[in-house]
Amino acid sequence: MFERLREDIQSVFHRDPAARNAFEVLTCYPGLHAIWIHRLAGALWRAELKWLARLVSNFGRWLTGIEIHPGAKVGRRFFIDHGMGIVIGETAEIGDDVTLYQGVTLGGTSWNKGKRHPTLEDGVVVGAGAKVLGPFTVGAGAKVGSNAVVTKAVPPGATVVGIPGRIIVKSDDEVDAKRKAMAEKIGFDAYGVGEDMPDPVARAINQLLDHLQAVDGRLEGMCGALKDLGSNYCAKDLPELREEDFACVKDKDQSQAS
Repeated sequence: MFERLREDIQSVFHRDPAARNAFEVLTCYPGLHAIWIHRLAGALWRAELKWLARLVSNFGRWLTGIEIHPGAKVGRRFFIDHGMGIVIGETAEIGDDVTLYQGVTLGGTSWNKGKRHPTLEDGVVVGAGAKVLGPFTVGAGAKVGSNAVVTKAVPPGATVVGIPGRIIVKSDDEVDAKRKAMAEKIGFDAYGVGEDMPDPVARAINQLLDHLQAVDGRLEGMCGALKDLGSNYCAKDLPELREEDFACVKDKDQSQAS
């Protein structure tokens, strides 16, 4: 018992830089209080004392603003930051080292008996206001962005954002290197475009860079073939792309970002 309490307190220090000392964590963190009350309610629920379990759970909701059904299964080092407005359904399952922020709902999408709430595997992080709805699994180490609405399974390590939730796939390092090389070759500076940004403009630019890379490779092959035939056509220089022609666009982008 005391080992679990020590783990809970240490998990706060690991994931909340605002935590200053153990006494403050013990007395001022409603997320911890909600987890401890849930453990009592869960023990009563498993002992078939259903009404008493619901009463204890309801007391925890009144005290902390966090509603965890006593039938929910919660792993070790579960951390709830701020916590107000969190709802965790009866058949939800939460692994070890999971983090939830305020306003999160682990809910169901039907009134059928049986499994109807999500399973969060180890190390999952769910941002503020997110809704994870349905009897599916969010894989280990996955992240759910703030205010996302997730209704489908999430693979391990993925990041989900938006309404409805969509998975952001991290780009391949080799492909990123080719895109960067092509951008430098043509004098393009993709200011403010990050690899994890779910931006349709960024995706379109990346597709153009991929297309230019393919065209460039094909031209080099054609020029090599023409050279072997004795032609000097490819000796001609291509028109230069001057950096100052793109300066106004770059300055405009930077002013908008600031």
